[in-house]
Amino acid sequence: MNCYYKDHIKDFLVKDTDAILGVLACKGGNDPRQMDAWCEEISIMRNLLYPYRDEDAEVLFEYTIPRLAKRVDVVLLLKGLIFTLEFKVGEKAFLQADIEQVMDYALDLKNFHKESHHRTIVPILIATEATEKSIDLRMSVYDDHIYNPLLVGAKGLGQIIADIIRREEGSSFTCEDIDRWHKSRYEPTPTIIEAASALYLNHTVEEITRSDASGESLRNTTNYLLDVIEHSRRNNQKSICFVTGVPGAGKTLVGLNVAIEQSKRRQDDMAVYLSGNGPLVKVLTAALAKDKAERENCKRSDAKREVSRFIQEIYNYREQMLGKIKLPIQGGKLEIDENLSLAEKRAGHAEIEHIAIFDEAQRSWNHKKLADWLARGGSFGNKKKVPNFPVSEAEFLIWSLNLRRDWAVIICLVGGGQEIHTGEAGIGEWLRAINEAFPDWHIYVSDRLEDKEYAEGNVCGLLSANPHVMYESSLHLSASMRSFRAEKLSLFVHKLLDLDVVGARTLYNEIKDNYPIVLTRDHQTAKQWLKAKARGSERYGMIVSSRAERLRPLAIDVKRKIDVEHWFLEDKKDLQSSFFLEDVATEFDIQGLELDWTCVAWDGDLRFANGEWDYYKFSRNRWMHNNQATNQAYQLNAYRVLLTRARQGMVLLVPFGDAEDETRDPRIYDGTFEYLKSIGLEVI
Repeated sequence: MNCYYKDHIKDFLVKDTDAILGVLACKGGNDPRQMDAWCEEISIMRNLLYPYRDEDAEVLFEYTIPRLAKRVDVVLLLKGLIFTLEFKVGEKAFLQADIEQVMDYALDLKNFHKESHHRTIVPILIATEATEKSIDLRMSVYDDHIYNPLLVGAKGLGQIIADIIRREEGSSFTCEDIDRWHKSRYEPTPTIIEAASALYLNHTVEEITRSDASGESLRNTTNYLLDVIEHSRRNNQKSICFVTGVPGAGKTLVGLNVAIEQSKRRQDDMAVYLSGNGPLVKVLTAALAKDKAERENCKRSDAKREVSRFIQEIYNYREQMLGKIKLPIQGGKLEIDENLSLAEKRAGHAEIEHIAIFDEAQRSWNHKKLADWLARGGSFGNKKKVPNFPVSEAEFLIWSLNLRRDWAVIICLVGGGQEIHTGEAGIGEWLRAINEAFPDWHIYVSDRLEDKEYAEGNVCGLLSANPHVMYESSLHLSASMRSFRAEKLSLFVHKLLDLDVVGARTLYNEIKDNYPIVLTRDHQTAKQWLKAKARGSERYGMIVSSRAERLRPLAIDVKRKIDVEHWFLEDKKDLQSSFFLEDVATEFDIQGLELDWTCVAWDGDLRFANGEWDYYKFSRNRWMHNNQATNQAYQLNAYRVLLTRARQGMVLLVPFGDAEDETRDPRIYDGTFEYLKSIGLEVI
């Protein structure tokens, strides 16, 4: 379920401590410091709960709030109240950040957990060695049945809980109430939907995908998708739509627009925008929250919580659905475990949303990658292990929406030629899953899905026998909204990477006056060019391939992980911002995002020699050939992403190298420089 350990109070009081620790360690690891902290928390909770041993009540350790991947140290369900307890074992002082943390947990439960909407929630911060305390029993100013955070040491915790219970006399839990609370679905309150709509009305999202264009294409696509949603609702139909577009065409903006517009049209029929692109979700959420906080003079954490209603990482959505399935999986078939999930009248065992918008749907995992990942318990083996998982990520997501008893719509936002991770299934897997497992679903597809970037140009073949297909031109966004000074940039990059010198040169000559692209071999010259070009608050930064490991002599370190929120959003006073040109973003950080001006630093991982691209990876102090065709495609796509991130212009940096360092031999770089120069790029 959503916690490491839970128990009825009567059983918790008599259970062996080592047995409880064993359960916690199985879920959360056996780090000695964490084990000591849990041992202390168990002791404290036992002392204070003894007077309530005959109550219908439960205690939960390390409770995960649905969809948000946040864990509360202890949740106590007692006397109809929800206590969220954050322990700072061994601490004597109460830090402001910790006070905000425990309040955030209470607010997240109130806003995102259906069975907590109408309950009183009491956040308590326990610095176990503290002698001072703050126990003013007051509700927060918003009258939402959340207490202001209470601050106490371990010795005073029992008294505070007793005082709260006396103050709230009359509340109670039944066993059924507690069972419903555990099975509660994710369901945000209407105020979050209203807040998200207000954010969009002030065009905050457009600051992320700025454009000089009229936006008519975006409006047409949005309206068509909203019409499909309405048609599906009226006809109790399940539908899937595929929206294609060139890099930077505004697919993300369309997805967000649909989610927000739908919430304004019908608050009962909810939509959620989901992405597997973690940096994109973080930056969009932070940008919207920052704007709301400044406009409404509220805490940024509150604003971020409201924005998170409709922008979420797909991994959290997937984990929520995985928590409902019956294990072990029998006969290669997914089934709901009704002991873990409550069915709703319309939704069945699906999540609350009727509409799920999957950005970068081509990056969904294939069956092998997802099954392997789940079998080993996630990247680090610390998640719930699910062996023998039978389907791909695309099929699992369709299955999740198909659980609804009424209607559902999936909107897949599809980028072409941008797969940069191993194990990405591509759009063909979505089509296969529909044909084989969900033949009754109606398909609305962009007529450009026939292009070779999508399912290797075999979309028509995959859909030829499906009777529920409709092709629609407005589901393709053909104009790049990112590079608003050069709508032909994406085509230029395509020609450049395809080694079409004549085609690339022709397009460069068409765009260079409005969209400058220059070439240099000196990194200081590149930095000066960026600073000279940017005006006012226009943003610039340096971006590189994640395999560009031999740019370190230029102080370009791809191994140093950036803080994407600071890098993309903070100003020139922040050392972590892109403006300082000290930290660099890779294709994984910047896909789906953009800057006004970029420097693309080119290393030896992709080099031009003898009329073709050579592919390398750096390992054990030397460059090694990368001969796998799939990995070569990912590497080429990494540069495709990097070369389409600038809205106004870019400088390409191909260093000189160093004759005394064989890993930076000038010959590694000379061929690439000469090829780019042959296209006609201005050398500075």
